[in-house]
Amino acid sequence: MAQVEATTERVVAADAEKVFDTVADYSGTRANLLTEHFSEYEVREGGDGEGTLVHWKLQATSKRVRDCLLEVSEPTDGELVEKDRNSSMVTTWRVTPAGEGKSRVVVHTTWQGAGGIGGFFEKTFAPKGLGRIYDGILDRLAAEVEK
Repeated sequence: MAQVEATTERVVAADAEKVFDTVADYSGTRANLLTEHFSEYEVREGGDGEGTLVHWKLQATSKRVRDCLLEVSEPTDGELVEKDRNSSMVTTWRVTPAGEGKSRVVVHTTWQGAGGIGGFFEKTFAPKGLGRIYDGILDRLAAEVEK
């Protein structure tokens, strides 16, 4: 099994604190940022950053649906880590200042991929697909915080 990684980033025209608070607001704005690839969104514990437990299904392709139960932590300022209890998937959100009134948002996801030929295709194509999904989320995030 090989580690699979996908990274997407965007600079948005909003203060880093506002952007981080929007991303960390699982009981409010976070659900509105999700694309059509997500379903069955439910906050099970907490709802604001550290200590949140959130569930969703992620349909990355027409045949691939991942049932995610994510524990959220905030190991450092401006960073959210979502660890899936149902798999090896870990997604890290980093929000840092990027100049006056701007922020850089980086979304980085890793997981242990399949072995063999399936693993080869997963490692080759999954990062691009997940990148497109996160591009959609970052589009919605920018629209939300740049109001």
